Amino acid sequence: MPSARRFTDGISIGVLARVFDRDLVDEVLAETGRRERRSRLLPARVVVYYVLALCLFFDDGYEEVMRKLVDGLRFLGTWRQGWTVPTTGAISQARGRLGEAPLRVLFDRVAVPMAHAGTRGAWFHGWRVMAVDGVVLDLPDTAANVAEFGKKPHKGGQSPFPQVRIMGLGECGTHAIVAAELDSWRVQERGLCERLVAAFEPDMLVLADRGVFSYDLWQRARRSGAQLVWRVRDDVDLPVLGWLPDGSYRSELLPSKVKADLKRGKRSRAPEGSRLPVRVVEYSVTDRGGQPEMIRLVVSIMDREVAPAVELAVLYRQRWEFELTLDEIETHQMPHGRVLRSKSPELVRQEIWALLLTHYAVRALMLEAAEGLGPDDGLDVDGLSFVRSLNAVRRQVTNQAGFSPSPPEERDHRDA
Repeated sequence: MPSARRFTDGISIGVLARVFDRDLVDEVLAETGRRERRSRLLPARVVVYYVLALCLFFDDGYEEVMRKLVDGLRFLGTWRQGWTVPTTGAISQARGRLGEAPLRVLFDRVAVPMAHAGTRGAWFHGWRVMAVDGVVLDLPDTAANVAEFGKKPHKGGQSPFPQVRIMGLGECGTHAIVAAELDSWRVQERGLCERLVAAFEPDMLVLADRGVFSYDLWQRARRSGAQLVWRVRDDVDLPVLGWLPDGSYRSELLPSKVKADLKRGKRSRAPEGSRLPVRVVEYSVTDRGGQPEMIRLVVSIMDREVAPAVELAVLYRQRWEFELTLDEIETHQMPHGRVLRSKSPELVRQEIWALLLTHYAVRALMLEAAEGLGPDDGLDVDGLSFVRSLNAVRRQVTNQAGFSPSPPEERDHRDA
C-alpha cells in the first residue's frame, strides 16, 4: 500500500496561503538552508505557517494554535490516528530550528508596495506616498532578551520588560508595511531609518516626523531618488532665501559643523556640493488638543506649481495615518498586554517578521476587497475595518485547510 500523505502536509492558514503560497515558502526555506534532510513531526514549512498563525492568535497557547491549524483536516477525513498535537516544548524546538532567516527573507520577497494606479489616497502627483515611523514593543523578561535588547531607565529604576524598537516604511494609501528594521530600544528611530533608506525608490514620496531629520540622513535619502517631505524641529536653522507665491520659501541645508565654521569666520564659503536646496512649508494646526502647533516641513520638490504648499500641508496628514497602521499591529493583532511571546532574541526577531507578514497579508486582502468593484466603483481601503478583516482571516484559518495539488509520487518522496 502506498505511504499515506503525512498529516502535516495538509496544514495551511486558510486565505493567507494565497499570499504565502507553499512553493514560495519552500523556495525561501531552500534559500536559507532550512530544508530538512529527514522527516519530522513538524517540517520547516509547517513551522513557517505555524509561526504566522501565532501572530493571528496571540491570546492562545502554543498547542491551541496548532489545534486551530489542523482542526479543519478532521472534516476532510485526513486525520491520522498516529499524529498528535506536538507539545509546547516540541513546538519551541521547531521554532528554534527554523530561526529568524526564513521569515525575514519571506518578508523581503512578499512585502512590496501594492497600490495600483487607481488606488485611492496612494499617490501625489505621480509619486507613491510612503511614510516612516516606529514603535517600541515589550518582550518577555528573560536574561537573554535583557542582554540583547535592554530595559529603559524608569523612575530611578528600569522598565519591567526589555524592549525592541521597530521602524517601518509603509505605503500610506494601503497601510502596507513594505520594509522594516528592528533593534534594541537604545537605537533611536533615526539610526533605524538610516538602514531603511535602502528601500527608498525614485517613484516614492516619503513622509517623516521631526525625530528622523538630520543633514546626513536627508542627503542619503535624496540619493535614492525619492522625494521627501519631512517635518523638522523649530530650532533647525532654515534661512529664508526667497519667498514663493504659495507661502513657502526657498532655503538650504548645511552640515552643522560647516554652519558653525561660517559663523565663526573659520570658513569663507561652504564646501562644494554641501548646500542642499529645499523648500520650507510652515503652518499651524489647532485640532490637536486645542492648542495651536507649528508644523515646519522641509520639502525636496522645489517647483511650487507641481507641489503647492497647501497640498503639501494636507498630504503630511497621511503620515499620521501610518501611525494608525502601527497601532493596528500593537493594539489589534497583539494581546492587550502588548508583550511578545518569544523568550530568546532569535525568536523575538522571528516573531516580529511573522507579525509584519500577517499584517501585510490582511492588508492585501483588504485592498482586494476594496477594489473588487472595479477602478471606477471601488471603495477607499480606509473605509474598511482592519479589526473585522483580521477576524475574518482568523475564521478562515479555523474553517479551511489548504492542500497542494502535487501528485502522489511527489508526495511519497518529499523530504519536508
